[in-house]
Amino acid sequence: MDIQFLLSLVTGIFIGGAAGYLGSLMVTKRMALVGGALGHLTLPGIALALIYGFDVSLGALPFVALGIILIWLFEIRTHLPIEALTAVVFASGVAVAFLILPSEKTVTALIGDISQVGLWGTVISIILASVVFLVVRKIFPKIFLSNISEDLAKAQGINLKKYNFIYLACIAIVVALGIKIVGGLLTAALVAIPACAARNVSRNLSQYTYGGMAIGSLSCVFGILLFRFTGFPAGPLIILVSAFIFLITMIFKKK
Repeated sequence: MDIQFLLSLVTGIFIGGAAGYLGSLMVTKRMALVGGALGHLTLPGIALALIYGFDVSLGALPFVALGIILIWLFEIRTHLPIEALTAVVFASGVAVAFLILPSEKTVTALIGDISQVGLWGTVISIILASVVFLVVRKIFPKIFLSNISEDLAKAQGINLKKYNFIYLACIAIVVALGIKIVGGLLTAALVAIPACAARNVSRNLSQYTYGGMAIGSLSCVFGILLFRFTGFPAGPLIILVSAFIFLITMIFKKK
């Protein structure tokens, strides 16, 4: 097993796991498609990274972070749904990206290239994915309660603005990491499908959240293995494996 393949595999395990765990919260809040919109918002950063030869996640993070801040501020100001505001913000990012993105780099930007990940990229991915997992585990009960009833959450003394911002920041990090393996086009599937698969077969909240994390990691492992043996791009393979697992879970879905 060569070092490059091992780095790709480890990176996929941690990013896929963090995406699946966060996805369980996003699906609960009916925000799964927000990941896809924010993935599109990273395209200008991906374009700059590919043009100047630095890590795509470093290029993507400032753009998605700016988008998150704008969405958070607009939500406070307008009280419009977050998913609607996301659509407003990300369209501008896509327009800018296709003005500066070289045509020969388009496929890499849209579906990712896990084979290009290096040692430091893997280390940073492990650290950030672990931080996202720990933060989401900490805020999950508060965000979950606010999803049930904002009035009840406020009565419990929960600062909804603060926790929504932390939640959105976690989404930004996962999206910026996710483009390493699935590009800017498929990030919604990276967070949503494992969570949906886990929900099909879960009896309680713990099984749901950790099931999403496990399925996210397994999807990346098998997708990267298929990439190694077939030569097809890893990003679409990871999503197809995840979708196949979802179909399998439908057989065992709890009523």
